[in-house]
Amino acid sequence: MHKLVLYGVMAMVGLGSSAQVFAKDAGHGVEVTKNEAGRRVDVTIDGKPFTSYVWPTTLKKPVLFPLIAADGVTVTRGYPLAPRAGERVDHPHHAGLWFNYGNVNGFDFWNNSDAIKPENREKMGSIYLEKIVSAKSGRDHGELTADSVWVTGKDQKIINETTRYVFSQSGDERVIDFVTTLHALDKVVFNDDKEGVLGIRVAHFLESATEKGGIFSDANGRPTKVDAGNTAGATGVYLTSEGKKGDAVWSTRGRWCELTGTNADGKTETIAIIDNPTNPGYPTYWHARGYGLFAANPLGRKIFDPSQTAFDFTIDKGKSATFRYRVILFSHAASAEEMNQAADRFAGEYK
Repeated sequence: MHKLVLYGVMAMVGLGSSAQVFAKDAGHGVEVTKNEAGRRVDVTIDGKPFTSYVWPTTLKKPVLFPLIAADGVTVTRGYPLAPRAGERVDHPHHAGLWFNYGNVNGFDFWNNSDAIKPENREKMGSIYLEKIVSAKSGRDHGELTADSVWVTGKDQKIINETTRYVFSQSGDERVIDFVTTLHALDKVVFNDDKEGVLGIRVAHFLESATEKGGIFSDANGRPTKVDAGNTAGATGVYLTSEGKKGDAVWSTRGRWCELTGTNADGKTETIAIIDNPTNPGYPTYWHARGYGLFAANPLGRKIFDPSQTAFDFTIDKGKSATFRYRVILFSHAASAEEMNQAADRFAGEYK
């Protein structure tokens, strides 16, 4: 049994510990270690922390938290699970990396959190882990498969979800592949909405220096205020496959998008999300905000481009839909050429 080392201080109610636990001296390879009593599965590479799949009682869906690059830099925000000084504390539903949507049969799975007022909770949706199907370690990659259920605020189970995660590293690039299959227990309509689907809330240094804050409303008109905040140290710049850059990225489409910034220690990091041609709505719209939300949303259309008709992606009862994404953490500024090559490889793996 490996010795354990504490990493970071966590404020996770329901995890049974005030610290995040990772394997130490794990040797070479990718280790995927279940701790179901602690409501977590930890992933390390060559004994160094990468991420954890967690389902704390304080969140309304499972997430990957945190995301740590190969050089040890954490690229996700700590709040609300492990707050850090100087971070924004808006959007408590933005934790780590997650997959859900803002309007499924009229229920909001994206914005749900303990901050929702009791009178509005039946309008929300939650995703509950049902079981860890498998957790496999390996020299070159590790895998995790989990089954979850999407439940409306009226206690209706409408989707069974199976997600397979593959974790790997090559040089200073760490990779997470997602294959998420949604099986409809009833007819489900993903009404055209900006809140979706694969989201990451990034660390302060990856926020935009030009972010001014403002009031951001969801499809039901619920406002969330984002303060202008302290932009000192915020260096993040978005870039898409179509050449869109910075603030111009939001509501545009592309097969990949990257976010690059440099932290206070002078380390440059890039987070990249790659869409796959087999996905519904390909190429995705980018719901990418300067305040730190980096999301790929292929199921919104008219919400991003009023000249388009609403997508309203539908899965009939008994049918399924599958989404595939690749997230890469580069410990350098990834070039457009690198990203195009990575997107080509990812596209070639699924026909």
